[in-house]
Amino acid sequence: MPLSDLHSLPEDLYSADAVREIDRYVIDEKGVNGFDLMQAAAASVFRRLVKRWPEPGRILVLCGAGNNGGDGYLVAAAAKRHGLDVNCVAVAPVRKLSGDARLAWQKAKQDGVGIVACAGMAPDELDALFGSANLLVDAMLGTGVAGAPREPFAEMIRRCESARVPVVAVDLPSGLDATTGAAAGDVIRADMTVTFIGLKAGLFTGHGPEACGDICFESLETEPWLEGCGQQPLALRADWASVSTSLRRRPVTAHKGRFGHVLIVAGDRGFGGAGILAAEAASRAGAGLVTLATRPEYVAPALARCPSIMVQGLIHGSELPALLDVADVVVCGPGIGRSAWGQQMLEQVVASGKPRILDADALNLMASRVAVKDDDHILTPHPGEAARLLNCEVAEIEVDRIKAADRLCQVFGGTVLLKGAGTVIASGVEVPRIVSGSNPGMATGGMGDVLSGIIGALYGQLGNPLHAASIGACLHLAAANLAARSKGFMGLLPGDVIDAVPSVLAETERKRGSLQAIESGT
Repeated sequence: MPLSDLHSLPEDLYSADAVREIDRYVIDEKGVNGFDLMQAAAASVFRRLVKRWPEPGRILVLCGAGNNGGDGYLVAAAAKRHGLDVNCVAVAPVRKLSGDARLAWQKAKQDGVGIVACAGMAPDELDALFGSANLLVDAMLGTGVAGAPREPFAEMIRRCESARVPVVAVDLPSGLDATTGAAAGDVIRADMTVTFIGLKAGLFTGHGPEACGDICFESLETEPWLEGCGQQPLALRADWASVSTSLRRRPVTAHKGRFGHVLIVAGDRGFGGAGILAAEAASRAGAGLVTLATRPEYVAPALARCPSIMVQGLIHGSELPALLDVADVVVCGPGIGRSAWGQQMLEQVVASGKPRILDADALNLMASRVAVKDDDHILTPHPGEAARLLNCEVAEIEVDRIKAADRLCQVFGGTVLLKGAGTVIASGVEVPRIVSGSNPGMATGGMGDVLSGIIGALYGQLGNPLHAASIGACLHLAAANLAARSKGFMGLLPGDVIDAVPSVLAETERKRGSLQAIESGT
């Protein structure tokens, strides 16, 4: 998703039910004509379409039975009026159309749009129709549809996938759950999604980031009524541009004691790199002091890689309390394994009562014990670890990631950062955050270790676990995106992300003016 579009999106993310209620409120309570609203939605889709593809060639619009289908018929009508080659497929029988959707179908017919019924079409006819299209518009299934798409919608979705031409989704990609981001069956993979009235949470997590492509938002001038409709957001959208404003500007008199002492407890035998990555990431993210507690054999490699950190080689958990006493925040879990060494380290960390980030095998060790709530920890599971913590299947986590993060908060307390495309951050108290954007290059070992180190550094500086987790996740993604510009997605390494962190932070400081002041000598 282009950063320019991403940063212009609203912060509030709603459930599908809430957006439908907002739509009803605008029409029934505020007297806005529903068909006028549908025309405005279709006009915005067409405007976005021709801006992205000025010469789109032959357009094929796939229309369902509800208002989403009505939007599609009106998009086709707009294209026809502008002299474009456009046809519609009535995926749902026209007899099922009613209200504004039927008016939209009639408008498309009046404007000369060719409309063919999907029912009864031979496979070779469909092959010819899709084969001649240069751009597809998905207006089949709206927010009111849940579960796996049925036929003939499922077949149409598969044909869109195999057509290998650009796809524009109207409001949301067909097959995607607008609230959760789950996909129970076939789902459209759009190049661009134009969505209306309120942003749906499901567009930003789970399958949403992959299914939606670039997300464009059109309020249809309904903003004045959002506050009065009584609908609360399900989550808040977070990105680096929005959260970085919470970072404190460092005073000229700053010293290392003001920015937290982070203790990284990590790296059992065979996993020494995990602790080194977390420690270096914490240093790059602005921690005042960083100590790495690891196996003795990793002391020399850690100092060779990052001489600014302090490193202690530990053989037994009884050696850890002295380091815990002087730490402000503890990161425990990267590469600690599940042997006696890792168990001893985790026990000492938990017993210390220090604010902590628990990641990786610390979470797997927790999953085998009786759950104990704590308000001072941040848990950073990926879906597999989350499933072990909740004693369920990964599919149960992914079917509703926001709910899964809330469940983890209920059981374990504190702040939970559920990793994945559209990372979810929940505290059980405030509205959850969803990090918008994704980076496929981050699908490699060690990226989670970098994230835990970044969050540890920010927890030490900010003292607020929800803010530390939110800012840390956004910084992690922003650094990965910056690194990918030169490295690409394939072969992107955790060290590349660490190296990019200072550049992301420096750009933020320049926007504030603090670096310019130093550079100019004022």
